[in-house]
Amino acid sequence: MRRVVITGLGPVSSIGIGAAAYEQALRQGVNGVSPIECFDTTGFPYYMAGEVHDFRPEDMVRRLSVEEWGRTSLFAASAARLAVADAGIDENVLASSRAGSTMGTTGGETQILERLTADSLAGGPAGLDARLVRQVSSARLSQAVNRELRLTGDAVTLSTACSASNYALGFASDMIRSGEMDYMIAGGADSVHRWSHAGFYRLGALTEKACSPFDKGRSGIITGEGGAAMFLESLDSALARGACIHAEVLGYGLNCDASHMVAPDRASIAACMRLAHKNAGIRPEDVDYICAHGTGTPANDYTEASAVVDVFGDNPPPISSTKSMLGHAMGAASGLGAIASVLGITGSFLPPTINFSTPDPELPPIDPVPNQARDADVRIAQVNGFAFGGNNAIVVLGRMS
Repeated sequence: MRRVVITGLGPVSSIGIGAAAYEQALRQGVNGVSPIECFDTTGFPYYMAGEVHDFRPEDMVRRLSVEEWGRTSLFAASAARLAVADAGIDENVLASSRAGSTMGTTGGETQILERLTADSLAGGPAGLDARLVRQVSSARLSQAVNRELRLTGDAVTLSTACSASNYALGFASDMIRSGEMDYMIAGGADSVHRWSHAGFYRLGALTEKACSPFDKGRSGIITGEGGAAMFLESLDSALARGACIHAEVLGYGLNCDASHMVAPDRASIAACMRLAHKNAGIRPEDVDYICAHGTGTPANDYTEASAVVDVFGDNPPPISSTKSMLGHAMGAASGLGAIASVLGITGSFLPPTINFSTPDPELPPIDPVPNQARDADVRIAQVNGFAFGGNNAIVVLGRMS
C-alpha cells in the first residue's frame, strides 16, 4: 500500500483564487460574503452569500468551451487546472498516465436546471434549449476536469452533499494507495442558486448577514460557492519527479447514521472521528488542529463541539470554521477546508473563525481561534465534513516526515 501525498492545490473561493491568494485571505480573516448577484433576491428577507465575483472561467480553462458547460463544472475544471499547475507536472505526462478525477457536489448544475424550469413554465417543454439540457447532469463536474486535462481514468462525481469533497478525497487516496491510479484530482464544486438559498431559508437554517460559528449569537449559515481541487500522487512518484509535497493524506473515516434528514448525530460524528484516527494510524492527542464543519447553526455547532470533546476530552485541539469567511460552499466546503488545513500545515498557522464576539456558555470548552489567524506548529490536521442524511466524512492530513 503506497503512501499518498498532496502536491497541488487549486482553490476557487469567494476570498481568493489560487493557493497564494487563498492563504493570504485566510491569514487576514477576509470576509467573502456580499449581496447576491447571480439571481434576483427581490422578496427574500436574506440576500447575502459567498459568491466568487472574480471568477472568469474563460481566463482559466484552455480546452473547454465555456458556453457548453455550467458554472459548477467550470468551477471544478478551473480548480483542477490550478491544482495541476501548482503540482508542476507536465500535462502531456499526465494525459498519458493512469490519471482520473473525483469531484463532490450538493446541487450540481442547479443554476442550469432553474433556467430550464423557468423556460418550461414560460413556453412549455418543447421550447427548451437542448444545449442547456446537456449541461444538467452532475456527472459533468468530473467529466469537465477530465476533458480539460485530457485525463483518461475514472471521472467520478459524488453527491454526498456537504461532506462530498471529503468523500472524494478519501476515494482518490484509495485509488493511489492501492496502485489502481498514478494520479488523481480530488475536490468538489457548487454554485450559489435560488433553490438552495430558498431551501435553507425555509428550513430556518439561514442567517441574515454573517455566519458566526460557535458564537453565542449564531443563527445559521450563509450560502456560498466555489471549487476545490487537490492533486494526489504516491510519495514515490512525488519524490521521483522532485515535486513540492504539501501534505500527506494519512487516512479518513466515513459513516452514515441516517437517523434524521437534517439533524447531526453526536454519537455518529464521534464514531466517524475514531474511524478516521484508526485509519490514519494516529491517536486523538496527535491532532494539532481541527477544521470544523462549523456551519453556524445552533444545532450543528453544539453537536460538533460535543462530539469533539467526547473524542478528545476536555482539552481538544483548536477548532475553527472557514465557513465564517467563505459561506457554506456545499459540496466544495470540505475541499476548501482541506486546502486551508494543508496551507496551515505548510505555513504554520491556524485559520480563524471570524464574526466571533461572545463565547457560548452552553458549548463544551473549545478554542475556535476567534477572529485572528494564529501562528502554530500544525503537524496533523483533521478536516470534518457532515451532510444531511447523516453522511459524515473526516479526513486526516499530515506534514511529511
